[in-house]
Amino acid sequence: MRKLTYFIACSIDGFIGGPDGDATAMVSFVDEEFMEFLKTEYPETMPTHGRRALGFDDLANRRFDTIIQGRASYDLALKEGVTSPYAHMRQYVASRSLTESPDPQVEIVAGDLVAKVRELKAEEGEFGIYLCGGAQVAGELLDEVDELVIKTYPIVYGTGMPMFGSGFDVTEFTLGEVRTFGNGAVVRTYSRKR
Repeated sequence: MRKLTYFIACSIDGFIGGPDGDATAMVSFVDEEFMEFLKTEYPETMPTHGRRALGFDDLANRRFDTIIQGRASYDLALKEGVTSPYAHMRQYVASRSLTESPDPQVEIVAGDLVAKVRELKAEEGEFGIYLCGGAQVAGELLDEVDELVIKTYPIVYGTGMPMFGSGFDVTEFTLGEVRTFGNGAVVRTYSRKR
């Protein structure tokens, strides 16, 4: 069974963006040390056009071969004219409003997202599934999330978009690896308690 990993950036107070979803305040923390970590440990989590610009488009995927993201996350790429932001993986976009994919490499999941994720998790393979966001998709898939990799940046939003846009439901995870960076960022990995 393949794992679904929610690999997400957030503020100290648990927001993945401001009230409108803007997360640009976090970008400044992706310094040389942090970028080296991403490049070494999670190169596939960088969009293809970003990998090309940074000169590491040739790096093999280390953990994931499939990505699931919500419509708002996908719209960030579309606004830049990029229709296949993660061309180095199989791409799924959860959307009830986007009826047709603007790119043959991107499959729109308009129906039962949980069923689609269970289908993907049941596939054979050495790589997992990267849940990119956003909050509503993560909330819908909370019961399917096997692992959390939380990149916490040393900022406080005060209010904004939560990591999980869902109702109240206590869900336990076990802390695994913790890595700290010179700029104050912390990356914590949690496994779901089953």
